[in-house]
Amino acid sequence: MFASDNAAGVHPAVLAALAEANRGHALGYGADDYTARANQAFKRLFGEQAESFLVFNGTGANVIALKGLLRSYEAVFCSAESHLWIDEAGAPEQFLGAKLITLPADNGKIRLDDMLPRLGDIGFQHRSQPRVISIAQCTERGSVYRRDELQAICDFARRHGFYVHIDGARIHNAVAALGGDCKRLFTDIGVDVVSFGGTKNGLMMGEAVVVLNPELQANYAVIRKHGMQLASKMRFLAAQFLAYFDQDLWLHNAAHANRMAACLAEQLHTVPGARLMVPAETNMLFVEIPNAWIAPLQQQAYFHVWRADSRPGFSEVRLVMSFDVTQADIEAFIGTMRRLATG
Repeated sequence: MFASDNAAGVHPAVLAALAEANRGHALGYGADDYTARANQAFKRLFGEQAESFLVFNGTGANVIALKGLLRSYEAVFCSAESHLWIDEAGAPEQFLGAKLITLPADNGKIRLDDMLPRLGDIGFQHRSQPRVISIAQCTERGSVYRRDELQAICDFARRHGFYVHIDGARIHNAVAALGGDCKRLFTDIGVDVVSFGGTKNGLMMGEAVVVLNPELQANYAVIRKHGMQLASKMRFLAAQFLAYFDQDLWLHNAAHANRMAACLAEQLHTVPGARLMVPAETNMLFVEIPNAWIAPLQQQAYFHVWRADSRPGFSEVRLVMSFDVTQADIEAFIGTMRRLATG
């Protein structure tokens, strides 16, 4: 199935860790050894100043992360394609009481120049006050911000008194593509808070809010409880992350998904009638195919139509590779495409 990486199952090592954590009793709400060790694991990734707060899901991670950054009369810059804007059912605005300001996306990425017209709102009493820049890494189009691009965003934020939030639902795929160093990619350049995903890369459930700016950390424990994201049996979230980080399983899973996407992209070039819409940078492909191919291909491996009738007779579809996709899955899918292409 190529619909989404959250359609994949749970990695066996994570399931084994859950079974192990199920032995005996442990204190609740994070006062257990598993959670303490998970926090140390995040510190090893992001640096000693990082504090992590485990939560249930990605929307929860985003709203909890942002709640610690702004007040209700302030605003968040985000992409018009962002999960925050499109796929969280208004939860950020409802929970934060703040405004989302959308910016045009260029292959998923925002441009600093598009924020310039809103700088005049600063200090103007009739306007929501810009306070946060939120970007997805990787983006909803599978693209990644290079380190110099992230640095430019953080520098811009500092000049104007903004904070920087990373929606990292697929941060694993981005980090695998960029070299695997979270401290260098995020902490050292001035990112304030990261929503760190796991569910799309082999966890059963569980994400983390990783607060990199020590000046912002004090209230996040209460914000998490207030936001209904504090797990009573926290050890079962933490145990998953311990398995996830052990021997860099998280990066191995993500790198494999990225390789499968690159392999599929390479073979798509040999299929007449299929057109890759954007370069394959991580584990997501956007491909334009004839409408007549959609139903039979979905029988082979289900996927979502991203932009129906992108041009007459064709639609853009999204193909997402997961940690458990195999070369045989790719070959079977391409084989079906070739049969359809030759009639």
